[in-house]
Amino acid sequence: MADQIILEVEGLSVDFETPEGPVTAVRDLHFRVHAGEALGVVGESGSGKSQTFLSIMGLLASNGTVRGSARLLGQELVGLDVKSLNRIRGESMSMIFQDPMTSLNPYLKVSRQLTEVLELHKGFSKEQARRTALEMLERVGIPEASKRFDMYPHEFSGGMRQRVMIAMALLCEPALLIADEPTTALDVTVQAQILDLIRQIKDDFGTAVVMITHDLGVIANICDRVNVMYGGRVVEQAPILSLFDDPRHPYSQGLLASSPSMENSVEEGYELVTIPGQPPNLQRLPKGCSFAPRCNHVKQRCLLDQPPDFMLEGNRMSACFRESAS
Repeated sequence: MADQIILEVEGLSVDFETPEGPVTAVRDLHFRVHAGEALGVVGESGSGKSQTFLSIMGLLASNGTVRGSARLLGQELVGLDVKSLNRIRGESMSMIFQDPMTSLNPYLKVSRQLTEVLELHKGFSKEQARRTALEMLERVGIPEASKRFDMYPHEFSGGMRQRVMIAMALLCEPALLIADEPTTALDVTVQAQILDLIRQIKDDFGTAVVMITHDLGVIANICDRVNVMYGGRVVEQAPILSLFDDPRHPYSQGLLASSPSMENSVEEGYELVTIPGQPPNLQRLPKGCSFAPRCNHVKQRCLLDQPPDFMLEGNRMSACFRESAS
């Protein structure tokens, strides 16, 4: 089961038409996610993390188009009609968004929003849907779930609303769960609880999980593998321990160096390092490596040519010319 490929992405690119001209937000992505595996996708704002998975879900803005391939359990999603996508969303793949208050309907009780999913996708009766939804609320740790079941979203705390969103995403037992910054607006205690819940879901259900975040601490807490994105491209892929022990791409190194940790903070003379400069303008990417203007290891070749994906030992990849000399 663990070897089963849930999501396979090949040559995926996302383009947007804007008044200033076309923008390629995601460029030629290749990756897989297996059953029971958690893939972390990390990078600065604008790196293409969310747009990658909105395109896979068929939720891009109207000015966006997708090229390439994304197969869920072997079924091609790119170019699929809306009716088919609506059936797949919720049944085979679900997405948890950053702010549950904007995802939940404020005019409907939580009970109705949950039971509607089961009635629509599973054909459950109202009574059966209500019983199943209540059981799921209890499973995701909503205290006194039976008393809270018929409340409105504003009557829940932020952490409880996020648990409701997770319950809704899991009702149809999807093969793929995509979580887009699911803990950003939560305090650290609730954040830890939500991450523990997602990890438990991965282990109990064998669900493939994609965790989209800018927080390397979240990645370390839950993920098995990591895609580091910059300028719409994956610049490094690695198992989680390999990335933290030995980051290969200069951007990955910069991200780790700029992330505070308990161990570093007690070292005498320790200073938090920042990555100089700003993320690239996707409409005017540099001719060569998009990270070259911010890189401490830049060479003339980096300014002229875009580095290919160098495959490394240990099931790793780094898009940096320094690997050509390794």
